[in-house]
Amino acid sequence: MNIVGSCSDLKTVIDSNKMNDQNLNVALFPMTIRWADKRSNLDSLEAVGAALHPDTDLLILPETFSTGFPAGDKEEIRPLAERNTGPTIDFVKEIAARHNIAVAGSFIADSGGSLYNRAFFIEPSGEETFSDKRHLFTMAGEDKSFSRGYDRMSVRFRGWNIAMVICYDIRFPVWCRNVDNEYDLLIAVANWPKARVDAWNRLLVARAIENEAYVCGVDCSGTDLNDYEYDGSSAAIDFKGKSIGMEGPAVSVGGEEAIVHPRVIYASLSHQKLDAFHTKFPAWKDSDRFTLEI
Repeated sequence: MNIVGSCSDLKTVIDSNKMNDQNLNVALFPMTIRWADKRSNLDSLEAVGAALHPDTDLLILPETFSTGFPAGDKEEIRPLAERNTGPTIDFVKEIAARHNIAVAGSFIADSGGSLYNRAFFIEPSGEETFSDKRHLFTMAGEDKSFSRGYDRMSVRFRGWNIAMVICYDIRFPVWCRNVDNEYDLLIAVANWPKARVDAWNRLLVARAIENEAYVCGVDCSGTDLNDYEYDGSSAAIDFKGKSIGMEGPAVSVGGEEAIVHPRVIYASLSHQKLDAFHTKFPAWKDSDRFTLEI
């Protein structure tokens, strides 16, 4: 998806919004994941944290950012899984506290012997919110190794109501439905292959328009163990379906074999503009009522 603006515009846009406490400054990191290499991926998180614009409120990482999307037998995947108190979340908490930001993404979780693709939202205070991916990607056998979740994430942070889904979830509009404007921002994190990335880009826009909400979608980049390519297509979309992201500086990690990640994408989300649009064009009042079968 095309990104609007560039690094030269970034400081002006964020600084101009600092006077409005209702704004949320987000950073989308389409990181290059090294599959099954947690140490390298956590090093990338540390590097981007240090490089963020100082007024960032929220950093969004791709799906299963510390390992890459798993493939294979459940017992082959299990060594990559952690509890909520494992190295991945502990390090995310450290980065959130150090830089006074919230960090969102997903990781492979082990709870009671079952594996989950688990979304997390970690606040700088250490407050944590988790939810598990509902729609498991059957075409890759995710349903054979993972258990599905039943509750969509909902969290309030710095005056914003935020919902979050994982990858394949974004294809299902009922699961993403914004009933009575319960959320202002929908986060979608993914490992969405380049071969199907046009669908990902269009779905992000569709979810924003139909739900009259901001949508931030973060895909990864790189090549996985099955040689699928990921191009890091990520975007911040406003409630009218317009891309509002701006590219920041590049982030690199390492020495001779450095990983050069796609540029971080920044956006400043305006609660004032969102509320005004809800008043001017209240399509949400005419939405259909439904009951979701869990």
